[in-house]
Amino acid sequence: MQTTITQLFNTQYPIIQAGMVWCSGWRLAAAVSNAGGLGLIGAGSMSADLLREHIQKCKAATDKPFGVNLPLLYTHIDQQIQVLLDEKIRIVFTSAGNPVTYTSKLKAAGMTVVHVVSSTKFALKAQQAGVDAVVAEGFEAGGHNGREETTTMCLIPAVAAAVNIPVIAAGGIGSGRAMLAAFALGASGVQVGSAFAVSAESSAHELFKKRVIETTEGDTILTLKKLTPVRLIKNAFYEQVQQAEAACASAEELKTILSKGRSKKGIFEGDLNEGELEIGQVSAQLSSIKSAAEIVKDIMNEFEAVKKKIQ
Repeated sequence: MQTTITQLFNTQYPIIQAGMVWCSGWRLAAAVSNAGGLGLIGAGSMSADLLREHIQKCKAATDKPFGVNLPLLYTHIDQQIQVLLDEKIRIVFTSAGNPVTYTSKLKAAGMTVVHVVSSTKFALKAQQAGVDAVVAEGFEAGGHNGREETTTMCLIPAVAAAVNIPVIAAGGIGSGRAMLAAFALGASGVQVGSAFAVSAESSAHELFKKRVIETTEGDTILTLKKLTPVRLIKNAFYEQVQQAEAACASAEELKTILSKGRSKKGIFEGDLNEGELEIGQVSAQLSSIKSAAEIVKDIMNEFEAVKKKIQ
């Protein structure tokens, strides 16, 4: 299957595995790349030394293209970028920050740069910064989310009409049907998060994976809007946040609640009560733990079957 995205990344399929904190280490990235998609190592939870280790292990596990997702908000971003330069990484997805700051430096080193956006305004800014493509992520997505709360169905056609670079759709995509819908809306690739977060190769805790596949509609919610909005599963930690916000807690007070390593506690260590269980709305459609290769195959098979059915 050839699209501008498969040509950009030299992959078999236009499926990108999202770079997710505590979920997407080298095992998952290599497995997705070996299955024909584009695997991403999620650098958000990694020190520079740990990122280097994951990159080197991923190189040993696949001869296919893979990349790194690099949130731009962390204090050690310069050390992480130096690792990417040292290891000659060729594909970088940046997020949670201003693409103007680092895009030119990354592209000067020969990297293909993609930036994650939540609005047309930010998509245009990313294009102006010189990125090669954008991920347009809708309100349905798990983890950190846009303040605009624009759904994928509305966001993708708006961004696709506004920019002249390839658009990758994200948010609520975990099936071939959703991928076909994204293409109809103007995307030329999809980024899948939640489905891969609970894959066999994900580094997330097994208790977290089990909780995710047990979710039903309405079990996730966007909260922490005073800080950076995040979609997570309702639990005791969520209730604590709700109580603090109801009491008009300041941003600093909310940061204190978050300062206990909540996402690591929930996703990586499996504390389902006190941890931050980040996942998307599409979790309600997930019912089992599959290998990354099975996920890619199932998405592509359903995409082709539904496409034939509606033609």
